[in-house]
Amino acid sequence: MRLVFAGTPQAAVPTLDALLKSGHEVAAVVTRPDAPAGRGLRLGPSPVAERAAAAGVEVLKPGRPRDPDFLDRLRAIGPDCCPVTAYGALIPQAALDIPRHGWVNLHFSLLPAWRGAAPVQHAILHGDEMTGATTFRLVRELDAGPVFGMVTEPIRPRDTAGELLARLAESGAGLLVATLDGIESGQLEARPQPADGVSLAPKVTAADARVRWDHPATAVDRQIRACTPNPGAWTELDGARIKLGPLAAVPARVELPGPLAPGELRVLRSAVLAGTATTPVELGEVQAPGKRRMLAVDWARGLRQQGAVLS
Repeated sequence: MRLVFAGTPQAAVPTLDALLKSGHEVAAVVTRPDAPAGRGLRLGPSPVAERAAAAGVEVLKPGRPRDPDFLDRLRAIGPDCCPVTAYGALIPQAALDIPRHGWVNLHFSLLPAWRGAAPVQHAILHGDEMTGATTFRLVRELDAGPVFGMVTEPIRPRDTAGELLARLAESGAGLLVATLDGIESGQLEARPQPADGVSLAPKVTAADARVRWDHPATAVDRQIRACTPNPGAWTELDGARIKLGPLAAVPARVELPGPLAPGELRVLRSAVLAGTATTPVELGEVQAPGKRRMLAVDWARGLRQQGAVLS
């Protein structure tokens, strides 16, 4: 089939690679406009735009997918189908109607669970043991279209959102190619999503990533892993924002102190502990303002105080 692929972040690059290696023709790629990135916040192309350009594929960067110039160009290209992975903007009905096989989205959850922008983060945040990827036909309602296929992926106990998303991006890419093959052959039909089991996964903001030390230790662990690498978990110490990497498992050699108040720090020779609503947790990597990321025990050498409280 003749395809126009829509995607933007690094998680969509494996899909583009799989499509380029498939028997289908990638006639063009649609991605979000250039955006500030890096320490200098210089405008730069999306990872998908870079990969498409390297492959010699036409790149379209509409400010809005309903822009008349973009719709005219899409009609001129004449795709049979438009596969999508993490494009980052709503597709208007005028665009949905152009390809004869519609737009087929790869979503990183087992729909109808975790419809929305951050399914991987919410799966970890809520303690799910299993997730996966789903291909479905785009409709106007958010992530509610009929489903073509699924793959499952267990969530490992120490998974961060970045690690889990990387695995889903690879397995999901194969699922999307198989879905397009089935659509082309006429052997695959989409089936409506069940009405039960719908949950929503809105974008996780920087405010959401502030660690809640008054929650149980398991919830603190999930929150930090769900926010790694983006938007990045953080807390405050004496008014300064401290970035936190995933927690370490408290080693058996560490003799746990008595109860610590939520956020209270206890600096030991080989570990830095923080109190939660239940048991203390051991901090992993820490990054203070203007400093490099380092192990918590190295960071804590400069504290020179017991009983400091994270908030």
